[in-house]
Amino acid sequence: MISQPSETKSIVGRFAPSPTGPLHVGSLVAALGSYLIAKRAGGLWLLRMEDLDLPRVVPGIADDMMATLEKLGFKWDGEVLYQSRRTEQYRAAARELQQKGLAYACGCTRKEIAEIASAPHEGELVYPGVCREGLPPEKVERALRVKVYDEVISFEDGIVGRYSQHLSASCGDFVIHRADGPYAYHLAVVVDDAASGVNQVVRGCDLLASTPRQIYLQRIFGFPTPDYYHLPLVTGPDGSKLSKRDNAVSLAAGRDLDRDGGSLLCAALRFLGQAPPPELQDAPPAEVLAWGVAHLNLGAVPRTPAPFL
Repeated sequence: MISQPSETKSIVGRFAPSPTGPLHVGSLVAALGSYLIAKRAGGLWLLRMEDLDLPRVVPGIADDMMATLEKLGFKWDGEVLYQSRRTEQYRAAARELQQKGLAYACGCTRKEIAEIASAPHEGELVYPGVCREGLPPEKVERALRVKVYDEVISFEDGIVGRYSQHLSASCGDFVIHRADGPYAYHLAVVVDDAASGVNQVVRGCDLLASTPRQIYLQRIFGFPTPDYYHLPLVTGPDGSKLSKRDNAVSLAAGRDLDRDGGSLLCAALRFLGQAPPPELQDAPPAEVLAWGVAHLNLGAVPRTPAPFL
């Protein structure tokens, strides 16, 4: 059964792109889906730049993303949050887990884990717990891991339906910080969503498998768990993985959004299973968005990847 956004609580949704390249059709679908579902419920829609991995961040892309979203009629609520400015908050959260005995230093290399670990689960190595009881004397700290236990994390996704994962069998104790790098995505998004009051997360299905880890962190921090909606992924015409470079929709990529912004949004609506009337094809983006909010049918959103036509 497809769940509908709650009408009994004040909804706070968000769009959280990584400024490592221009906005592309996949991120446009995520932006549109998150905007429509939040606004349909009369909620807020926040914007967050997930720029933790600074070496991969492309200078100027965050500004271009925001300018592109504005050209497409999107209006976010409040100030834009930048993860690169929140290192102290992530450090405090990691320290809290260590003080509670829920996180520990790990000195294992990926090669060592691959040699010891059981067969990869969904392409991911399952950590065998070598350093769980203390860092062996011959090892130096390479990462901070959070302990997981023999339990199944389940949640009801608003589009995909029931999803469950056994954390200890799927990933084992997972990394929340590398000694030589940024804090991990899982830790950062959980801390940021809680700090911003986000209670509705709408994003691509490529992040579905990581959601149980985030729910687990929410529980051990005592944070509320948002409602989740995982949208179908955009593929290439032949069903292959989408090339971000060849599917940019941003101003930086030379897209004339004054001319085709409305038609681009109509295509994104159709990808999400909606049926905008033909006359909207040449309408201003704000008008297309208003139609999408008023006519959103969550039950029509597909569950399988598809090309963006």
